Amino acid sequence: MDNNALCTWRSGPVREIHFEFLKSVFEMLVEEAVFNGTSRTSKVVEWQDPEELKGKIDFGLREAGMSQSELMALMKDVVKFSVKTGHPYFINQLFSSLDVYGLVGQWVTDALNPSVYTYEVAPVFTLMEIEVLAAMSKYVGYREQDGLFSPGGSISNMYGMILARYYAFPQCKKTGISQLGRLVVFTSVDAHYSLAKSAIVLGLGSDNLVRVDVDERGKMDVEHLKKCIKEVKEEGGCPIMVCATAGTTVLGAYDPIHAIADVCERERIWLHVDAAWGGGALVSGAHRHKLDGIHRADSVTWNPHKLLASPQQCSIFLTRHAGILKECNAASAAYLFQKDKFYDTSYDTGDKHLQCGRRADVMKFWTMWKAKGSVGLEKHINHIFATSKQFAEKIRNRTGFKLLLDPECTNVCFLYHPPSLRCGGGCGSCGSCGRSDGGAWERLHKIAPKLKERMVKQGRMMLTYQPLRNYPNFFRLVLQNSQVVEEDIDYFIQTIEELAADL
Repeated sequence: MDNNALCTWRSGPVREIHFEFLKSVFEMLVEEAVFNGTSRTSKVVEWQDPEELKGKIDFGLREAGMSQSELMALMKDVVKFSVKTGHPYFINQLFSSLDVYGLVGQWVTDALNPSVYTYEVAPVFTLMEIEVLAAMSKYVGYREQDGLFSPGGSISNMYGMILARYYAFPQCKKTGISQLGRLVVFTSVDAHYSLAKSAIVLGLGSDNLVRVDVDERGKMDVEHLKKCIKEVKEEGGCPIMVCATAGTTVLGAYDPIHAIADVCERERIWLHVDAAWGGGALVSGAHRHKLDGIHRADSVTWNPHKLLASPQQCSIFLTRHAGILKECNAASAAYLFQKDKFYDTSYDTGDKHLQCGRRADVMKFWTMWKAKGSVGLEKHINHIFATSKQFAEKIRNRTGFKLLLDPECTNVCFLYHPPSLRCGGGCGSCGSCGRSDGGAWERLHKIAPKLKERMVKQGRMMLTYQPLRNYPNFFRLVLQNSQVVEEDIDYFIQTIEELAADL
């Protein structure tokens, strides 16, 4: 690579100018992001506070361009100071891992830069989407189906609410909702916050998202759901959707779908299942029972970039009502969806979507599925469920750790009491003795943030925390990286104990 060669202003690639630059960037990414970035000998993150990071990377934009070598140096710094989400010690969010086959699929689509709305501009990816959506629908149990790839589970959940509204009041597509009265959606208190945002965006209003109680394991209380529906109807409201959750964000709880479906069928209410997180269990014979009844749902959100560890973003929306997506969303733009094309225009799927331009998110997941087969996907799921159970067993009776509940998904929720907060049978700080200590909750609440700061600043691991109902801040270990093994579980435990020894 010519160190002095300036970056060109023309958009197209020129072999003599760009080949060596592209090769150098690719080699750097493979070495630093793919292999070093996922090595247990490397840090999860080279943490910098915002003002420090501004001094390490030149974020400013300027009139003149720079040389390829200068740009290359910037790319190295971007990789260096970014969080390595593929690292086995990144257990912080409901996404992680770096799947090589998914990465290769994503590189292919980035190089081709397609937009998937008509067959003529995306023939391969159109057929690929049809195949993958059909295969995933079989796992759900749909006999007939329609579906699409959307930019994230939040938007997929919004599609569910859009279809529920249309299903109840198809005239709203033309007349709007001003004459429809109070439209109400029901979901659990532990459901994803995207439901509230969808209610706001679609004009229902956040007050008309009714939060249903959950039991001690975080599952929706069906009797309370019945009561809420009855109250809304008595008040003159119109229930249009219930959203069950298959794998809640914090506790990983699976709502009782069959029982909820019974209520929805009796009340003639659209049932949507948010399986963005826990849907991956469907590919496993050992774990798919957690979603029993999902075939009865009118629509489903399922994110392969979560439990199945596909690269982000990869979110799928499915419905058992064939054709309804186009009925609800089509605007029939004549400059895209002409009916007199030279091929079968039923393959022009773009009018089903809210988007016009749309990434080929299918490719990365299709590449993974082709490489591993359904058997490989199942082995991945079985491994991460087994590993989460293994972690839970290791901390169940370990001094200082308090397992909040047995994990149903791969979320393992626990409190950690450093030596200074262990009651020893009399101080009340750990909650295991009968005596109370008014300040124990507040002291314990501060432990997780302090521990998180230490582990991140040292780059040793990333583990999230949160409060919930009567619990102070507790840790939530989430597993979807099948690179994680028993030795890593031991590392997590030992790191927590070491970093909290003097707290």
